[in-house]
Amino acid sequence: MPTVARHRNYSKTYKTPRRPFEKERLDAELKLVGEYGLRCKREIWRCQYALAKLRKASRTLLTLAPKDPKRIFEGAALLRRMNRYGLLAEDELELDFVLQLTTQKLLERRLQTKVFKQGLAKSIHHARVLIRQRHIRVGSQMVNVPSFNVRTSSEKHIDFAVNSPYGQGPPGRNAKKRAAAKAAAGDDEE
Repeated sequence: MPTVARHRNYSKTYKTPRRPFEKERLDAELKLVGEYGLRCKREIWRCQYALAKLRKASRTLLTLAPKDPKRIFEGAALLRRMNRYGLLAEDELELDFVLQLTTQKLLERRLQTKVFKQGLAKSIHHARVLIRQRHIRVGSQMVNVPSFNVRTSSEKHIDFAVNSPYGQGPPGRNAKKRAAAKAAAGDDEE
Protein backbone atom coordinates (compact mmCIF):
# COMPACT_ATOMS: atom_id res chain seq x y z
CA MET A 1 0.00 0.00 0.00
CA PRO A 2 1.50 3.34 -1.00
CA THR A 3 2.02 5.99 1.64
CA VAL A 4 0.37 9.34 1.15
CA ALA A 5 2.50 12.28 2.16
CA ARG A 6 0.68 15.33 3.43
CA HIS A 7 2.74 18.35 2.50
CA ARG A 8 1.88 21.81 3.66
CA ASN A 9 3.48 25.07 2.68
CA TYR A 10 4.65 26.52 5.96
CA SER A 11 6.78 29.61 5.85
CA LYS A 12 9.06 30.84 8.60
CA THR A 13 7.58 33.45 10.88
CA TYR A 14 10.88 34.86 12.11
CA LYS A 15 14.40 35.57 10.91
CA THR A 16 17.45 35.16 13.14
CA PRO A 17 19.95 38.03 13.32
CA ARG A 18 22.89 38.00 10.91
CA ARG A 19 25.42 38.60 13.69
CA PRO A 20 24.45 36.43 16.66
CA PHE A 21 26.78 37.93 19.28
CA GLU A 22 26.54 41.67 18.70
CA LYS A 23 26.55 43.17 22.21
CA GLU A 24 24.38 46.25 21.53
CA ARG A 25 21.67 44.18 19.88
CA LEU A 26 21.76 41.52 22.61
CA ASP A 27 21.35 44.16 25.30
CA ALA A 28 18.53 45.90 23.43
CA GLU A 29 16.71 42.58 22.91
CA LEU A 30 17.07 41.61 26.56
CA LYS A 31 15.62 44.98 27.57
CA LEU A 32 12.61 44.44 25.25
CA VAL A 33 12.09 40.88 26.56
CA GLY A 34 11.94 42.22 30.11
CA GLU A 35 9.83 45.28 29.32
CA TYR A 36 7.14 43.40 27.38
CA GLY A 37 7.33 40.08 29.29
CA LEU A 38 8.23 37.99 26.26
CA ARG A 39 9.02 34.28 26.47
CA CYS A 40 12.10 34.32 24.27
CA LYS A 41 13.92 36.45 21.74
CA ARG A 42 12.16 34.65 18.92
CA GLU A 43 9.05 36.71 19.78
CA ILE A 44 11.07 39.87 19.10
CA TRP A 45 12.45 38.41 15.88
CA ARG A 46 8.91 37.53 14.80
CA CYS A 47 7.81 41.15 15.33
CA GLN A 48 10.86 42.42 13.46
CA TYR A 49 10.15 40.04 10.57
CA ALA A 50 6.51 41.17 10.33
CA LEU A 51 7.70 44.78 10.44
CA ALA A 52 10.29 44.08 7.72
CA LYS A 53 7.56 42.65 5.47
CA LEU A 54 5.35 45.72 6.02
CA ARG A 55 8.23 48.07 5.29
CA LYS A 56 9.19 46.10 2.18
CA ALA A 57 5.63 46.31 0.84
CA SER A 58 5.62 50.04 1.54
CA ARG A 59 9.01 50.54 -0.17
CA THR A 60 7.93 48.69 -3.32
CA LEU A 61 4.73 50.75 -3.48
CA LEU A 62 6.70 53.99 -3.05
CA THR A 63 8.80 53.13 -6.13
CA LEU A 64 5.64 53.22 -8.28
CA ALA A 65 4.18 56.42 -9.68
CA PRO A 66 1.70 58.20 -7.35
CA LYS A 67 -1.17 57.70 -9.84
CA ASP A 68 -0.35 54.01 -10.45
CA PRO A 69 -3.52 51.92 -9.85
CA LYS A 70 -1.53 49.26 -7.96
CA ARG A 71 -0.07 51.86 -5.59
CA ILE A 72 -3.46 53.48 -5.02
CA PHE A 73 -5.27 50.18 -4.36
CA GLU A 74 -2.64 48.27 -2.37
CA GLY A 75 -1.34 51.38 -0.59
CA ALA A 76 -4.82 52.25 0.66
CA ALA A 77 -5.33 48.66 1.85
CA LEU A 78 -1.99 48.64 3.70
CA LEU A 79 -2.66 51.99 5.38
CA ARG A 80 -6.19 50.95 6.33
CA ARG A 81 -4.81 47.79 7.97
CA MET A 82 -2.14 49.78 9.83
CA ASN A 83 -4.81 52.19 11.09
CA ARG A 84 -7.14 49.37 12.15
CA TYR A 85 -4.42 47.81 14.30
CA GLY A 86 -3.48 51.17 15.83
CA LEU A 87 -0.01 51.27 14.29
CA LEU A 88 -0.69 54.53 12.43
CA ALA A 89 -2.84 57.44 13.59
CA GLU A 90 -5.46 59.11 11.39
CA ASP A 91 -3.08 61.97 10.50
CA GLU A 92 -0.23 59.56 9.58
CA LEU A 93 -1.95 57.66 6.77
CA GLU A 94 0.90 57.83 4.25
CA LEU A 95 3.32 55.18 3.06
CA ASP A 96 6.29 57.16 4.41
CA PHE A 97 5.01 56.66 7.96
CA VAL A 98 4.99 52.87 7.51
CA LEU A 99 8.76 53.06 7.06
CA GLN A 100 9.08 54.81 10.44
CA LEU A 101 7.33 52.05 12.42
CA THR A 102 9.36 50.46 15.21
CA THR A 103 9.35 47.07 16.92
CA GLN A 104 8.13 48.72 20.14
CA LYS A 105 5.06 50.04 18.34
CA LEU A 106 4.18 46.46 17.29
CA LEU A 107 4.87 45.09 20.77
CA GLU A 108 2.59 47.75 22.29
CA ARG A 109 -0.36 46.33 20.32
CA ARG A 110 -0.03 42.81 21.79
CA LEU A 111 -2.86 41.53 24.00
CA GLN A 112 -0.38 40.84 26.82
CA THR A 113 0.69 44.50 26.91
CA LYS A 114 -2.90 45.75 26.68
CA VAL A 115 -4.09 43.54 29.58
CA PHE A 116 -1.30 44.91 31.77
CA LYS A 117 -1.78 48.56 30.70
CA GLN A 118 -5.53 48.35 31.40
CA GLY A 119 -4.85 47.16 34.94
CA LEU A 120 -6.38 43.70 34.64
CA ALA A 121 -3.04 42.17 35.69
CA LYS A 122 -0.57 43.08 38.43
CA SER A 123 2.46 42.77 36.13
CA ILE A 124 3.30 42.08 32.50
CA HIS A 125 4.17 38.48 33.45
CA HIS A 126 0.88 38.08 35.32
CA ALA A 127 -0.91 39.29 32.18
CA ARG A 128 0.73 36.51 30.15
CA VAL A 129 -0.32 33.89 32.73
CA LEU A 130 -3.92 35.17 32.80
CA ILE A 131 -4.12 34.98 29.00
CA ARG A 132 -2.63 31.48 28.79
CA GLN A 133 -4.95 30.23 31.53
CA ARG A 134 -7.99 31.40 29.54
CA HIS A 135 -9.10 34.21 31.86
CA ILE A 136 -9.16 36.95 29.19
CA ARG A 137 -11.65 37.62 26.42
CA VAL A 138 -11.75 40.17 23.63
CA GLY A 139 -15.37 41.00 22.97
CA SER A 140 -17.19 37.70 23.42
CA GLN A 141 -14.26 35.59 22.17
CA MET A 142 -11.91 34.00 24.71
CA VAL A 143 -8.29 34.52 23.59
CA ASN A 144 -5.36 32.54 25.00
CA VAL A 145 -2.58 33.85 22.75
CA PRO A 146 -0.44 36.56 24.41
CA SER A 147 0.85 37.80 21.03
CA PHE A 148 -2.68 38.44 19.70
CA ASN A 149 -2.70 41.83 17.94
CA VAL A 150 -5.52 43.95 19.34
CA ARG A 151 -7.44 46.18 16.96
CA THR A 152 -8.34 49.69 18.06
CA SER A 153 -12.05 48.85 17.80
CA SER A 154 -11.77 45.85 20.16
CA GLU A 155 -9.36 47.53 22.61
CA LYS A 156 -12.17 48.64 24.94
CA HIS A 157 -13.72 45.15 24.93
CA ILE A 158 -10.79 43.41 26.67
CA ASP A 159 -12.15 41.89 29.88
CA PHE A 160 -12.15 38.77 32.04
CA ALA A 161 -13.81 35.72 30.51
CA VAL A 162 -17.39 34.92 31.50
CA ASN A 163 -16.48 31.58 33.11
CA SER A 164 -13.33 32.92 34.81
CA PRO A 165 -13.20 33.20 38.62
CA TYR A 166 -11.83 36.73 38.11
CA GLY A 167 -14.92 37.64 36.13
CA GLN A 168 -18.49 36.52 36.86
CA GLY A 169 -17.58 32.82 36.81
CA PRO A 170 -17.78 30.24 39.58
CA PRO A 171 -15.22 30.48 42.39
CA GLY A 172 -11.82 28.89 41.81
CA ARG A 173 -10.22 25.92 43.55
CA ASN A 174 -8.76 27.88 46.49
CA ALA A 175 -11.91 29.96 47.00
CA LYS A 176 -13.98 26.76 47.23
CA LYS A 177 -11.49 25.28 49.69
CA ARG A 178 -11.59 28.41 51.89
CA ALA A 179 -15.39 28.50 51.78
CA ALA A 180 -15.54 24.83 52.84
CA ALA A 181 -13.04 25.46 55.66
CA LYS A 182 -15.04 28.50 56.84
CA ALA A 183 -18.28 26.50 56.73
CA ALA A 184 -16.63 23.68 58.72
CA ALA A 185 -15.30 26.20 61.27
CA GLY A 186 -18.80 27.72 61.55
CA ASP A 187 -20.28 24.25 62.24
CA ASP A 188 -17.70 23.56 64.98
CA GLU A 189 -18.60 26.76 66.86
CA GLU A 190 -22.28 25.89 67.03
